[in-house]
Amino acid sequence: QVQLVESGGDTVQAGGSLKLSCTCSGNTYTVCEMGWYRQCPGKEYEQVSTIKIDDSTTNYADSAKGRFTISQDKDNTRLYIYLQMTNLKTDDTAVYYCAARRCGAPRFDYRGQGTQVTVSS
Repeated sequence: QVQLVESGGDTVQAGGSLKLSCTCSGNTYTVCEMGWYRQCPGKEYEQVSTIKIDDSTTNYADSAKGRFTISQDKDNTRLYIYLQMTNLKTDDTAVYYCAARRCGAPRFDYRGQGTQVTVSS
């Protein structure tokens, strides 16, 4: 089991920046990939960005490319990922979730509680 806790959500003006953080604890050695998902009001849950733990290979949704940067860090017991978001748009308003995929799992199978990001015009 792993536990994911997000932080950093806030209300910002369009064009502004925000950095989200996620702490992964528990059996972190079982995690091979982490990422950020979001659910915008009235829209489906969507993947924003992912990062592989072993080699930091990243992936971005088209909506995030050029504006968002995912990164990771670790210590002896925890994994950390971040999402630096710049040039925020009102369409980025969503609940952002941190997610983790265990090694060998076909999909992300752990998710945090989410953190609200609101971008005002």
